[in-house]
Amino acid sequence: MYVAHEAARILKRPIRELKIITCHLGNGCSVAAVSGGISIDTSMGFTPLEGLVMGSRSGDLDPYVPLYIMERENLTIPEMRTFLNQKSGLLGICNKRDMRDILEDAGKGETPAQLAVEVFCYRVAKYIGAYAMAMNGLDAIVFTAGMGQNSAPIRSRILSYGTFLGLEVDEKRNARHETLFSKPGSRVAALMIRTDEELVIARDTYRLIATAKS
Repeated sequence: MYVAHEAARILKRPIRELKIITCHLGNGCSVAAVSGGISIDTSMGFTPLEGLVMGSRSGDLDPYVPLYIMERENLTIPEMRTFLNQKSGLLGICNKRDMRDILEDAGKGETPAQLAVEVFCYRVAKYIGAYAMAMNGLDAIVFTAGMGQNSAPIRSRILSYGTFLGLEVDEKRNARHETLFSKPGSRVAALMIRTDEELVIARDTYRLIATAKS
């Protein structure tokens, strides 16, 4: 909510007119489709396990994969739960969960790290594409959280899939971690916004108390 409204403020357009995709990329990750200020879809499901590949969570899987692993490795349900939540994702691919370390290893030519980066960025890009279709258009993509705010290479690689949308990234601005880092002529804006979840909670709490008193 915070970064979507901030994006509208920065773009100087009413949020009710905008179709925004927010990418919260940290140790936990999610993508949300925000149309007219309302979240119409999000990558997380019944649990945070659904959706993107994360630090140690698997993200989307064929439903039979856990059953196959349980049968093959003779795992119990609690063991499988631990496996999917704490031993999968980036950690499962390259034995590291911090993208800074993974990018460093990838730069040294280590294949597991390169695969982890490729899988992570592709999965984010796939959700962005799906949500652009779900909203029948796209005005802005917003990155936030640890990776989203601090990793220019990850932002750049994800957005490299979006040239068909008319998205043009200013790589110098991206490298400087500027808030708005798409080129002036880009049909889709690319932004990096530091989130403030506590402020949203405080505002909602105040609104609920004020409503109750009235």
